[in-house]
Amino acid sequence: MQVITADQASALVRSGDNILVSGSGGGHAVPEAILEALEQRFLQSGQPRDLCLIHVVGLGDRATKGAARFAHAGMLRRSITSALIDSPPLIDLALRDDMESYTLPQGVLSQIMREMAAGRPGLITRTGLHTFVDPRHGGGRQSPSAREDLVEVIDIGGEEWLRFKPFPLDVVFLRGTTADENGNITMEHEAVPCEMISCAQAARRQGAAVVVQVKRLARRATLSPRLVKIPGILVDYVVIDPAQQQTYHTDYNASYAGELRVPVDGLRRLPFDHRKIIARRAAMELIPGAVCNLGAGISTGISAIAAEEDILDLIVLTNEQGFIGGAPLTGPDSGASQNYDAVVDQPYQFDFYDGGGLDVAFLSAAEVDPAGNVNISRFGSKIVGIGGFINISQHARKVVFSGTFSAGGLQVACDNGGLRIITEGRHSKFVTHVEQVCYHASFAEQEGRTALFVTERGVFRSTGGRLELIEIAPGIDLQRDILDRMAFRPEVSARLQPMDARLFRPEPIGLRADLEKGQRYARTPRRRLADALHAAPGAAPSHSI
Repeated sequence: MQVITADQASALVRSGDNILVSGSGGGHAVPEAILEALEQRFLQSGQPRDLCLIHVVGLGDRATKGAARFAHAGMLRRSITSALIDSPPLIDLALRDDMESYTLPQGVLSQIMREMAAGRPGLITRTGLHTFVDPRHGGGRQSPSAREDLVEVIDIGGEEWLRFKPFPLDVVFLRGTTADENGNITMEHEAVPCEMISCAQAARRQGAAVVVQVKRLARRATLSPRLVKIPGILVDYVVIDPAQQQTYHTDYNASYAGELRVPVDGLRRLPFDHRKIIARRAAMELIPGAVCNLGAGISTGISAIAAEEDILDLIVLTNEQGFIGGAPLTGPDSGASQNYDAVVDQPYQFDFYDGGGLDVAFLSAAEVDPAGNVNISRFGSKIVGIGGFINISQHARKVVFSGTFSAGGLQVACDNGGLRIITEGRHSKFVTHVEQVCYHASFAEQEGRTALFVTERGVFRSTGGRLELIEIAPGIDLQRDILDRMAFRPEVSARLQPMDARLFRPEPIGLRADLEKGQRYARTPRRRLADALHAAPGAAPSHSI
């Protein structure tokens, strides 16, 4: 291992190289000092050019940092990621077709690093079937020049699967907290674990250079071997940046790193508005003991609702970055978590998700069509990307999609336990055709999965290939505020119910009492274990866990 500067690290990149960069969202584990040096080198010399940038999760401050540092004419030829929303300048490149743009599922990109490390022929999975990632429906392409097929349909035992092809790598930029003189890397101050070792192993197998940015250097043989996340045998170079922040927004928060837990009343609260109404109604779908995922957008607010309603101990919240239990964060540091029980590397979290481990997933919906298909990836002149949405929605037992009924200027007021529309949004989210299919409703229904759609004024469900309105907010006129605002006419339940009036008042809604009355979420293996214990002579009584 050799200690080098960020400028020297940038000099390792040659024109035409494939660059893999670690990190997540708003600066979590992003080697920002190296990326900045690489950007400055290009601006000064025009080199390196025609790069392929690969990153598992969207990276950036939604302005100039992270992946946006590559958004200069001629610097990129291709972008492969799960999301572009954190780097708007790359969205502009894709829309102008100034680069080949692909957005593939976050779980796929995370897991494929492990497949590449082992030299296997890519990732074989059912994740993405019948969505815009399926090569029969676009193959994840977001620009016309993206012509190469990165995924193919294959048959295994008469069943359709997708094979995502491995990527060649030339230089890999990763991040940790501490390096010792032998190149062993720990991550004790990082907010997220990512897939660091898989990336380093994949690079080693291909002969790519592995460069790790850290904030400090320790003597050899002084780091706890239990804390080493990237062994020194996989590291070629280390860049030391003493000013390295935990995220773009936060210098260091000990609770993000799991160093301590914060009092629950210190967790962020949501202001009382239409977003909180939606998050509350979604949270009413929680069942004691349920293992849940919280997606982006309004769904991240369910964590704050759970804290405010004092139910974090009754459920298990997770996010795709690897956190289990506790309270996933909202806002600029979204992706991190506080008060969590455990954290695993990202590929293993997606293994759990893909294997059907989620009882309920809470996700966003930007467009919904008459069949209940959902688009969150691309609409109009905006390319968001897919993140972990497809992995989560395609494998959870139940999905609750949350979003405002309309977008662009929506204003509402709450009066006496009811809702009043002050200013309607400019665009309804209920459209005749979604631009890209990210959730395929009939495929989900065939596999026995259910979906609910929660807005501030009504709740829908997907059933029998149709969207059905099952709840309406008090104070809302069915015809004027819902049916006339949709591009299609949904089914209206013969047993249409009012949404709970508690949702439209500022005080807590008493969710803990509701959950304590409910039946605990049962999972088949636990039921079988309980049955076996009861059947065994002299067995001790079973207990819920």
